[in-house]
Amino acid sequence: MHVGTWGLALIVIVIVSWLLYRYLAPQSWKEWSSAGVIQAFIIAFYAEMYGFPLTIYFLARFFGLDLKLAEGGNLWAQLFGTPVAHIVAMLIGYAIVFSGAILVADGWRRVHQARKEDRLVTDGVYAKVRHPQYTGLFLIVFGEGIVHWPTIVSVIAFPVIVFAYTLLARKEEGWMVEKFGEEYRDYQRSVPMFIPSLKSNDPQEV
Repeated sequence: MHVGTWGLALIVIVIVSWLLYRYLAPQSWKEWSSAGVIQAFIIAFYAEMYGFPLTIYFLARFFGLDLKLAEGGNLWAQLFGTPVAHIVAMLIGYAIVFSGAILVADGWRRVHQARKEDRLVTDGVYAKVRHPQYTGLFLIVFGEGIVHWPTIVSVIAFPVIVFAYTLLARKEEGWMVEKFGEEYRDYQRSVPMFIPSLKSNDPQEV
C-alpha cells in the first residue's frame, strides 16, 4: 500500500532527520559518528517502508519466497498476513514511539537548562536514568522499526544503534567525571545508565 510513494519517503526522512539533529544535536566527532548511524537507519528504513521494498526483493531473490509486494518490507505482514495483526502492531509501536519522544524532549529540555547554569542535572527523568535521551531514542527505533514496521534493515540496525550510543554514552560519562568528579561518580552509582531500576537507589550499569 505504501510502495512507490517516494515523495512521502522524502518528507518523512527530512522531518525525522530534523528532529534527530534538533534534540540530539551532535557536537564532538564521536557524536557525529553515532548520529550518522541513526541517519543511515532513517534513510534506509523509510525508503524501504514507502519506496522500494528492499526486504521483499532480498527475500524473493535469495530465498525464493512468495511475498506480497503491497505490504512493502513489513515482516509482520509477511508472517501473519492479517490486517488485525498489523493494526495491533502499529498501535503498540506508536505508543512506544510516543513514550520515547517524551523522554527525548524532556531530557533535552533539562540538560540544556543545566548547561546554561553549569550544573549537573540529576532531577526529573535524569533521576531515573543517566541517559534519558538515548533511552528515548532506543524506544523510538524499537517501536517504529521492530514493533510497528519490522524489516530486515531495521532488525539488523537496532542492535548496531544501541551499541553505537552505548559507546558514546560511556565516552560522555568520562567527560562528566572529569568535570564533576566525585559528584558524578555518586550519580553513576545510584542511577542506572539506560533502564530504570525497579529498586530505588540500586546502583547499576545497565
